[in-house]
Amino acid sequence: MDEKLLTSEEVAEWMQIAPSTLCRWRQTGNGPRVIWLSPSIPRYRVRDVLAWVEKAAA
Repeated sequence: MDEKLLTSEEVAEWMQIAPSTLCRWRQTGNGPRVIWLSPSIPRYRVRDVLAWVEKAAA
């Protein structure tokens, strides 16, 4: 795998939102696609976050 997985904090900082907002979106199924490394470790692919932003902008 050559793509770095981002933490919730990294994605929230990048999107300029609170980590709690990203968490709420994740819980309601409205945020970017998430990969669960374990039940308490969510990670995000850059391409999934970008795809979600593009879809949200449409």
